[in-house]
Amino acid sequence: MTKLTSPPLTMLDKYFGAGFEGIYTANVRATGGETDHGRASGIVRSDDGHLELDLRMPEAMGGPGGGTNPEQLFAAGYAACFHGALALIAAKNDIALPHMAVDVSVTFGRDPVDGMYTLTADIKIHLPGVDCEIAERLVRATERICPYAKMARQGIVNIVTLQAEPKRRP
Repeated sequence: MTKLTSPPLTMLDKYFGAGFEGIYTANVRATGGETDHGRASGIVRSDDGHLELDLRMPEAMGGPGGGTNPEQLFAAGYAACFHGALALIAAKNDIALPHMAVDVSVTFGRDPVDGMYTLTADIKIHLPGVDCEIAERLVRATERICPYAKMARQGIVNIVTLQAEPKRRP
């Protein structure tokens, strides 16, 4: 069994390259399942096999529930990333955060700008026993370095490519 350890503080070292330098790429495929609709009956699988989840429409959106959904997956990623970044900053500053928790709520709703849909995220940080001024400093520093917080604030490079397959003849 592999002993788990926290990432090294060198994760906080600055990068001074001329362009984006990828370090890790997660690859996940969504398929439509029974209804040919990823949100309603889909399955998401990572290429390494560590993630395989059934997707279902939540009851609040008229679905049956019984599976996860894109909002839960995004909230999970955001919470984990923010928690990890906050832990690194605290460790670099020799501040113990033994009971830290990060709650993220992602809400799917109507967008008044285009009449379609959008997401909102609400992040709640729990740092019991930490002085308020220190806690605020840690959280503000984390907002500046957490990739999910940066994406939510600044946007993300988003490249959509169609990989068309030739139509099969009967």
